[in-house]
Amino acid sequence: MHVKDGLVSAFQSIFSHKLRSLLTLTGIVIGVLAVVAMFSSIYALKDLVKSNMEGMGWDHSLIIVPQMGDEQGGIRRSFQRARQNVEAISYEDYLALRDELDYKTIYGNIESNSLYRLKNKVQFVRLRATNRSFFTVKSYVLSAGRLFNSYEEENRIPVAVLGHYFAKDYFGEKDPIGQTVKLGDTRFTVVGVLGADKLNQSGGMNFNTWERKEDLKAVYVPLSYGAKYLGTGGGVHMIYLQAKSEEDFDQLRHQARRLLLSRHNMYPNFGFVNIGQFLLQINEEIDKNMKKWNIALSAIASISLIVGGIGLFSTLLISIQERMMEIGIRKSIGATEADIFFYFIFEALSLAFLGAFLGVVLAGLVISGIEHIIKIPLFLPIQGVALGFGFSLLIGFLSGIYPAAKAARIDPIQAIYYS
Repeated sequence: MHVKDGLVSAFQSIFSHKLRSLLTLTGIVIGVLAVVAMFSSIYALKDLVKSNMEGMGWDHSLIIVPQMGDEQGGIRRSFQRARQNVEAISYEDYLALRDELDYKTIYGNIESNSLYRLKNKVQFVRLRATNRSFFTVKSYVLSAGRLFNSYEEENRIPVAVLGHYFAKDYFGEKDPIGQTVKLGDTRFTVVGVLGADKLNQSGGMNFNTWERKEDLKAVYVPLSYGAKYLGTGGGVHMIYLQAKSEEDFDQLRHQARRLLLSRHNMYPNFGFVNIGQFLLQINEEIDKNMKKWNIALSAIASISLIVGGIGLFSTLLISIQERMMEIGIRKSIGATEADIFFYFIFEALSLAFLGAFLGVVLAGLVISGIEHIIKIPLFLPIQGVALGFGFSLLIGFLSGIYPAAKAARIDPIQAIYYS
């Protein structure tokens, strides 16, 4: 038989009984909708976690911190004398790393507390010395003004970028830009104000909320100023390094280690906090759990497809009784049992394909509506669509085997005179 003839016959039968076909498709449509929607939610959750972690600067990055001993925390006795002649991680180390390594982003950080007076009350504020890249890596945006410029960073100019909450408490509704803030004995000129945390305003899930809120309560000054005047003796508390890609990460780490060892008389008084590896482990754990959830949710959603298959099976059996004369005429003019078998198989597969197609379309509409409501980006996952179509066609084929075989074995004489 010709495939084209089989498909034409199948669709003629489907559209000649529109209501019955639609009811038959309901179970398949719901099953495919459930499979696609569940896959979409799983992958959206994974992407949300990954993008937010990257927004906090956790992707293929490491932090260099002062440490008296090797990277495992042990103290090397052979270096006890050398330690006396070695300085902690300094601003000069930061400059050397910045100028000599091949990286995506680098910034240093010095933390201090400072007193300020507000409404006749003395309070503490976290004073942080850093550079422009800190704000980019952390995904903090300005609501007013600008960040430090290169001249201010290189010449230790006392300028400040205020955190969102500090600016609201200190200035209220006034415009802080160009104003001065007295912290301790120093007056800082305000050049910028950070806006509210956009990363945790997208809805659905918040990340590192407490730490990011503390960031927005702080005041930021140039790293060069902090190294000179914040009492560290030219030292920095940490240096953040981000590789250009995951493939470059290990090489960047080794280069940073070699450079610091050469500058510190081969004494390893620094350590690495490998947050890039931490993120990789989290992603692997997420992938592992997502696979388990995909299996569980697909099994649950497949129940609807099985129910739809039962409905399809019943419809095909009823169709045999209605099309007895047609089967008899087809056989009498030369159609073989195989031809009749495939006519019914094509009808079953056509119904399953239509159900899967409608399920995917409906899933797209539902996902779009949910995305609009919860404000989290969702999408139609290829894996979910492929599984929906594949399982639907499999159910259609299995549901059609018995009815098709039964129709193929009907005696043409009895079929023609069937009433």
